[in-house]
Formats: sequence, C-alpha cells, structure tokens
Amino acid sequence: MFLSALYRYPVKSGQAQCLAESALDALGLDGDRRWMVVEQDTGRFLTQRAWPQLGRLKACPDEDGALLLEAPGHSPLQVRVPEADENLRGVTLWRDTLRVPDAGEAAAQWLSQLLDKPVRLVHCPRQRARYLPSGYGLDTDRAAFPDGFPFLLIGQSSLDELNRRIGRPLQMLRFRPNLVVEGAEPFAEDGWKRIRIGELTFRVLKPSVRCILTTLDPDTGERSADREPLTTLKTFRERDGDVLFGQNLAVDGRGRLEVGMPVEVLE
Repeated sequence: MFLSALYRYPVKSGQAQCLAESALDALGLDGDRRWMVVEQDTGRFLTQRAWPQLGRLKACPDEDGALLLEAPGHSPLQVRVPEADENLRGVTLWRDTLRVPDAGEAAAQWLSQLLDKPVRLVHCPRQRARYLPSGYGLDTDRAAFPDGFPFLLIGQSSLDELNRRIGRPLQMLRFRPNLVVEGAEPFAEDGWKRIRIGELTFRVLKPSVRCILTTLDPDTGERSADREPLTTLKTFRERDGDVLFGQNLAVDGRGRLEVGMPVEVLE
C-alpha cells in the first residue's frame, strides 16, 4: 500500500490544494483549515452545505502562512496572519466555542462580496486550537477548523467500489480527504487502528460521518439531482442513522509526508 494523494483545504470549505508533499503536526497538514469564514454577527461557521459559493474560493498560503484569496470576478487579496492574541472574535464550530484572531477589514469585505453576506475571516493559531470531540484521541491531540479531527483518510479502492455501485465516476474531492491510500481492499480502513506512513504513526479514531456536502460537484458546485453519493452510501454504509465513509485520524509527533510513501498497518 502507498500514499497516493495529499490534499489540504487552507480555508474551511474552500477549494482543495493537491500536494506532492507536506509537513504536518498534531493540527494536521501544514496550513490545512487554519482559516474559517464566520457570520459577522453570530460568529457561526459557514460551509458549502449552505453556502456553495465557498466552492469558488481558492486560498493559497505562503511560507509564512499569509493567505492569497482568489475567486472568479474578484481581484486577488493577500491576507497576513493576524497576531495570536489580538482582535479576538468569538466563533462557534458545531458544539465548540472559541476565541480566535480576526483577519481584518479587507478580508471581511472581500469575502462578504463573494458571499453577498456580512462575514469575517478568522485564523486559528496553534495555541488556540481545539480539543478533539470528547472520548476520542489523547490530551495532546488538537485540531484547527476541521469538523472534528486533524486528518481524514480514504482508500482509493473504497471510492472505486462506491463508484461501481453508483454506476458513474465521482471525484474523491467530494469527500474532502487529506490522505488517500492505494493498494488496500475496499473499506479495509474500517478495520485499522494504527498505521505507519513513511516514518509517522497515525491512530485511527472513528469513521467519518458524511453529509449533504458530498452531493456537490467540487468543480461546478452543482448538487447531484439524484443525491449521489449519499443515496447509494445509505444502502450499505449506514450505521445507527449515520452514513460512514473514510476514517478520522490523529498523528503521533510531527514530520513530513510525500505522495508515494509506503503505508503499513500496525494494528
């Protein structure tokens, strides 16, 4: 087995970046979901579930973490990383509430025009990262702005089997993984507890619960009229009312990943 793809999402629910290699630490791949768009008045997070326009947002961090925002019909905007303890804003991400630095007026205006809604852009510095959901991981595990966990892994064979059942090919990016593994049987990742990729050890914490976001075409933002892939997933991947696809992970230590690295199941 080997690591066949690496993806990061600099702004939560924005476009993916396909990487050949990446540094990583307990928060995930370097630069992955360190930024998030929130409602101006409430601080509640926004995603493509309700705001598919976010799928037009391309965000590229530089070596210092500063962010270049781009979208069709909008002039690019460079956004610096705000100071970790200045201009703090209360935000809500699912059941978590936290205070994180606001990225400033220029970013807020740019994104408000994109979404036609008053919004703010916030950043998650390392010292303000969240704990993982109760009952999962170690006290040292943290996450920035993913839904709950620092890494999402999907086996390529699992998508291939799903596509076979659907009867047409759907892109892996509908499921927004960080790590894609080739060479395993379909859904082999369901039985993994610990794996090694290169020199790094990952702990498999829980299956990923899928939502309506998977029905959006990542290239066009259009929703599948037949509600695929959820329709087919519900026929064989539903457990206690949840539709499961992929596995959430945490890592021990820090290091680098490269596409092509061997993957070994330790437990």
